[in-house]
Amino acid sequence: MRLFGLLLSALVFAACAPRPAALRSAPESGYADWSVYGGGNDQIRYSRLKQINRENVAQLRRAWVYDTGDAFPGSELQCNPLVVDGVLYGSSPKLRVFALDAATGKELWTFTPTIDGAPLSGRSRNRGFMLRREGDDRRLYFAAKHQLYALDAETGTPVEEFGGKGFIDLRENLGRPAQELQVGMNTPGVIFRDLLIVGSAVSEGLPSAPGDIRAYDARTGELRWSFHTIPHPGEPGYETWSPDSWKTVGGANNWSGMSLDEERGLVYAGTGSAAFDFWAGNRLGDNLYANSLLCLRAETGELVWHFQFVKHDIWDRDLPAPPSLVTVERGGKLIDAVAQATKSNHVFVFDRETGESLFPLEEVQAAATDIDGEEIAPKQILPLAPPALGRQQISEADLTERTPEARKVVLERFRKLRNGPQFTPPSREGTIVFPGFDGGLEWGGQAFDPETGLYYGNSNVAVFILRLVKQEKFGGVVTGKRLYQRHCAACHLDDLSGAPPEFPALAGLGKSRNEIEDAIKQGAGRMPAFGHLGDKAAAAIARFILAGENVAAGVDHRAATAYALPWTHDGYNKFLDPDGYPPIKPPWGTLTAVNLDSGAIAWRIPFGEHPELVAQGMAPTGTENYGGPIVTAGGLLFIGATNHDKKFRAFDKADGELLWETTLPASGNATPAMYEADGRQFIAIAAGGGKSGAESGGKYVAFALP
Repeated sequence: MRLFGLLLSALVFAACAPRPAALRSAPESGYADWSVYGGGNDQIRYSRLKQINRENVAQLRRAWVYDTGDAFPGSELQCNPLVVDGVLYGSSPKLRVFALDAATGKELWTFTPTIDGAPLSGRSRNRGFMLRREGDDRRLYFAAKHQLYALDAETGTPVEEFGGKGFIDLRENLGRPAQELQVGMNTPGVIFRDLLIVGSAVSEGLPSAPGDIRAYDARTGELRWSFHTIPHPGEPGYETWSPDSWKTVGGANNWSGMSLDEERGLVYAGTGSAAFDFWAGNRLGDNLYANSLLCLRAETGELVWHFQFVKHDIWDRDLPAPPSLVTVERGGKLIDAVAQATKSNHVFVFDRETGESLFPLEEVQAAATDIDGEEIAPKQILPLAPPALGRQQISEADLTERTPEARKVVLERFRKLRNGPQFTPPSREGTIVFPGFDGGLEWGGQAFDPETGLYYGNSNVAVFILRLVKQEKFGGVVTGKRLYQRHCAACHLDDLSGAPPEFPALAGLGKSRNEIEDAIKQGAGRMPAFGHLGDKAAAAIARFILAGENVAAGVDHRAATAYALPWTHDGYNKFLDPDGYPPIKPPWGTLTAVNLDSGAIAWRIPFGEHPELVAQGMAPTGTENYGGPIVTAGGLLFIGATNHDKKFRAFDKADGELLWETTLPASGNATPAMYEADGRQFIAIAAGGGKSGAESGGKYVAFALP
């Protein structure tokens, strides 16, 4: 085992050494509004407001509720609203953007985006906005599918100067035909001076757009620079891919958000895996800069340093949350650092300027693969500290004992699967991926308390099964059914039943043929755009979905298999017991505080409950949770996130004691915002639900003291 960075013995000694009492203190400026996604460009989700504190938080009451009015079955609402000068900016499940009086919830204006003149259909995710002020010009930036809008923040009308029509097309300037790409932006980027620096959301199967990180002129929308996360010939890292990867492979995108050190002029962005996620024989090599933390010069896009967390990713190990700009004590001094959470429940911490790890790292051996054409990276890297924030592997002893019947079924299935430590490769029989594709630590982001050095993260304890399926050679007549089976069935399944809500059932979809054809050609979310197949092929697939008809698709084998790989997967399969609960013993969700100075766990608690199990006498088990925490100078940690109980909670940030909770109209799968209006401190959260079959909603709820 090889160690990197500091020696562990020295680390332990430093952790035990006495610290100067005044080394940390509460910030005296900033952190009093919520004018940036996550509360600030450092992405630490901290507020120095303390009108609401440990002593009075139990008195919190609803101050106002705003109903967006457009929730629908399966819809979600993940927006972290902005609050500027008494105005709250939010979005609805159907991506209607609005401004409210932050003190009363009264609507001030609303804007509904359109795509090619038509309203958005289906689920639309927006996690927040970018806002820029220049004199009297105040602009709100957000994306609807591939259109990045600039709105006048006073009126909600598009700013015609931006892109010549109020928006720019994110599919352009990627070196591939724009009409064949699916590109969006669910999470806002950052603003540096007159630049909008943004990532993208692209499809996770092929065809997929490259994940270039780009900077646009905030006034005009003109492209100012691009960083190729899949390097082009002559660029550093090109040799870590197959020669044509830059032309054909997609992904390696920053979908989860960025942080900005404005003083140093440095932007930090974590990237995801390359597409296709689970077989990579077409992109042999380590695949820089996928699965990497990038430090770029904000003015030019020049790479300063990078760290790759997973080489040649075949497990969908995207970096799931924005990096947090934190401080870490070393030798009696505070070092400016950056902390990056991962889906595997690890937290890596680096010197902000040099990229040196501030905790020791180890190389681990990855198991060999038996999948034809695949060549895994033999060595991967994990941190020795902080310890993982959750379990890393399961055994038979970890399996559920909720009921004897449940254990019997789970044990039988477990014994048929491949199981091992992190980086156990995908397989034909099915490989357990744990923590699963949804984490571990997730997109809601993590909070950091500059007063104490504690870093907070909520984590999922979900088990998934990754099974690869051989793609047979494509022969005979190309029909709509055969195209569906090749391109769609991996997510929506052969019988069209899907895996709702992430991958909806297509039987009885309730959509017109035109709507389905448009979705096939344009893509959405994780779904690739299949515009290269042509209109007749899209129509043939739509006819099969709607009526089971199997008609000729009007394309030849070459077009039908242009992006085909020899292996696919049989869906995003969550491992559950017969009653729909996780197959392992609780906790099934956790909330953890880590001391970033010492690298030690400060406290950890089960997070969330299943009300029906509590009624049966089971202690709170923890639940799936999406959406992040915020921490305050008033001694509190606020978080919604829990799927099954719809609770919004306040904990003592020092020890995790529950101090207040309330039930929301739907799960608060979003990060809350804290602000002051008319002399009162408020905390507001979007209650949208819709995850993992939970009830959907569309309300924003604000709380304040009486």
